[in-house]
Amino acid sequence: MFASLRTAFSGLAISRTPGCSAGGALTHMKVLSVGLKTYDVPPDYSGVVMPEKPKLKFINKIPNFKKVKKEMKRLNDIRGPAKGADKFTEKGQYGIVALGGGFLHWGHIEMMRLTINRRMDPRTTYASWRINAPYKPITAKGLGKRMGGGKGAIDHYVSPVRTGRLVLEMGGKIELGDVEPVLKEVAKKLPFPAKVVSRESLAAMYKEHEERTANNQNPWTFETVAKGNMMGVRKVLSSFDLRNHGRYAGKFFYPNRV
Repeated sequence: MFASLRTAFSGLAISRTPGCSAGGALTHMKVLSVGLKTYDVPPDYSGVVMPEKPKLKFINKIPNFKKVKKEMKRLNDIRGPAKGADKFTEKGQYGIVALGGGFLHWGHIEMMRLTINRRMDPRTTYASWRINAPYKPITAKGLGKRMGGGKGAIDHYVSPVRTGRLVLEMGGKIELGDVEPVLKEVAKKLPFPAKVVSRESLAAMYKEHEERTANNQNPWTFETVAKGNMMGVRKVLSSFDLRNHGRYAGKFFYPNRV
């Protein structure tokens, strides 16, 4: 009994002024308490509406074209910034954004679908595609064939992706820590550099670039040099370079260039 009372009142320490009698008034009282841990307010998921089919849908390997036509490589399809699907939809919260251009094969798409659908909880999580199904034909010739003989037959189809495009997005009654491991696992297997982002981090990334451009102290930027035609540099620059200020070179992206 005495031990329990001593433990209960161990946090209360009373000190008296030197020279004061035991019956005198208390001049100082200090309460020692154990550190209290404060918890964050849990997020409110009252406005989240779960779709009927929360998992990623199956995408066909071959498009349903009436007449298939061969085409040239057209590397402009993966060159430069994305023209669409660069922002989250109303329901999207987390996703994977491309930091470079490239072609997604059907195997990459199927890898993403199987990995995410097996690891996600359909009761609290949903996912959706932000890319198109493979539609661009890629031709190839068999091994050991001689040169010539015209363009080869269509071997497979790919989906072009440009820098800044969202590949997929996820949402629901979840936080970033719940889906970040599986999204990182998927992002490192893609044929182009990619990054896991949330709605807030994607907006912060765009805002950071705008601030760096506005607060740049170096007067000799790519735009200044190109417009002034210093040392005749316009002879080796294309309209694409002038339009994007040298931030893109083919499928590659230079984020540090202002």
